[in-house]
Amino acid sequence: MGIEAVIFDCDGVLVDSEVLYIEIECRALARIGLAYERSAYMARFTGLSDRDFVQTLDRDCWERLGAGLPKGFAEELDEETARAMQTDLQAIAGISELMRTLDIPTAVASSATVANLRKKLDLTGLTAFFEPHVYSTELVKSGKPAPDIFLMASERLGREPRHCLVVEDSVNGVLAGVSAGMRVWGFTGGGHADHALENRLLAAGAEMIIGSHKALGERLREG
Repeated sequence: MGIEAVIFDCDGVLVDSEVLYIEIECRALARIGLAYERSAYMARFTGLSDRDFVQTLDRDCWERLGAGLPKGFAEELDEETARAMQTDLQAIAGISELMRTLDIPTAVASSATVANLRKKLDLTGLTAFFEPHVYSTELVKSGKPAPDIFLMASERLGREPRHCLVVEDSVNGVLAGVSAGMRVWGFTGGGHADHALENRLLAAGAEMIIGSHKALGERLREG
């Protein structure tokens, strides 16, 4: 089954943002008494849309603390992460070089909001590689782990799902790609990757694990 298009997640695959998000979010949640073990937190929350992330946190807050998230918590968290993105965000090593050599259509399919997605691509100089195929789950009915965003991307690229490859770093993203009927390779080249990420992605249905964009390019050239 030939690969005719590559659909990339953004956070943790194109830009090294997940390591910033996880650190800031876990620290803020611990302050309100909602602590998580890091691996469990990553497996559960990475790849969710902002809306689903806050709703899930609020449910946990009710179950564990007997009250919802504190008033203004989500807004304050957004402000803190936005500041970190502006000052500390970097593209993941090798992505620009990879994009200059790929000769098949590509797209971005992300759980980030449209505004945040475009800002992160702009800050890291990646926007031109993907325009106009930059898609946010804000544009579809259901976010990851539902397949909607990947199916939208394949339709816009003019490729059948079975001929698309998804590159994902999260369990929710892998589940979405598999549900869309696409090949899925797990990516562990982001700064947030822990020793257990590979196993979590394989368990979710990833076909193989790719540790860097250099390795991704080499594997794609092999066919």
